[in-house]
Amino acid sequence: MATEFSISPEKQASIPRFFYHQITYKPVEVSGVSLEGKIAIVTGSNTGVGFETSCQLLDLGLTKLILAVRNEDNGKAAAAKLLARTNSTKVAPVVEVWNLDLSVYDSIVAFTEKTKSLERLDFVVLNAGIGPAKHQLNQCTGHEECIQVNYLSTALLAVLLLPVVKSKRSNQPQPSRITFVLSECAAWTSFKQKKEASILTALDNPQPGKADMLDQMFISKLLGQFFIAHLAKVVPPSVALINSTSPATVHDSEFNREHDKTTSGAIAKRATKLYGNKASIAARMVTDAVVNHGEETHGKFLSFQKIVPMAPIIYTPEGEAIRERLWEETVSELSFAKVEDVLGGLGK
Repeated sequence: MATEFSISPEKQASIPRFFYHQITYKPVEVSGVSLEGKIAIVTGSNTGVGFETSCQLLDLGLTKLILAVRNEDNGKAAAAKLLARTNSTKVAPVVEVWNLDLSVYDSIVAFTEKTKSLERLDFVVLNAGIGPAKHQLNQCTGHEECIQVNYLSTALLAVLLLPVVKSKRSNQPQPSRITFVLSECAAWTSFKQKKEASILTALDNPQPGKADMLDQMFISKLLGQFFIAHLAKVVPPSVALINSTSPATVHDSEFNREHDKTTSGAIAKRATKLYGNKASIAARMVTDAVVNHGEETHGKFLSFQKIVPMAPIIYTPEGEAIRERLWEETVSELSFAKVEDVLGGLGK
């Protein structure tokens, strides 16, 4: 049992508890922080929470922002909107659009190579994600697309950025922060695939006609929690402060745009307007995790701007075994990028 929290993992995982906070908690706007001279990358930043987080970072005086997006035309349109909206009273910030397609490993490798040209890299916000309505395998990797984008590709991007941020450390007063945007829903899946010989293979190949894509999305967020819990043990906060957060329920996000086209999705969309936050409000919780707090958040998860336990299974003996298995599967999948060597070289 995790004893360092003010609430047990089981109570934190309560769905009624989540909705109570969703309805009653008003995210506090981040203020009194100057990001002058600093550089940030935000993935999935042309719409929704990623866009609004980008806007808030610029309002705090961020000097340079890199919008990491799949569609560069949409990214350029977002950049123009951000520059028009920013309330920064300092010198006009620089907003650049860089291509990043999380469905393609080569795109991730090329993106991280490009980051080596930066003078510094203070913040990385891993916000990009998808919630597909149908089961679909990635044409390049053969993995289910939701697991590919939300978990495997995001994990690869995070690992490949580690030696980059380490190399920039002498140019900045504090280590870089890498913030994963996850969700409380990680605790809401039964995770039936956990007992399979290969977790990733089981997630790729559901029984015919039994693909539950909402649960698959929940699992992708749970895998992210397992990954962060392990990564934080491998990477000291002196190299990079790694944390995670949730924007909770957002009613004007495009994350569930495929589900929104279905009958059940359309009904759910209407319901979320009653209790969900606008992206501009939800993004405050992401911005808070990015610029506030300290090493106490390393390897931790923030919900409604407070450090809380991750999914209960993370803290069990079964969870420890799953975490090790998943790590081995992940490292094997990403072996083409020599991620073991990358992580091993961080201490040198």
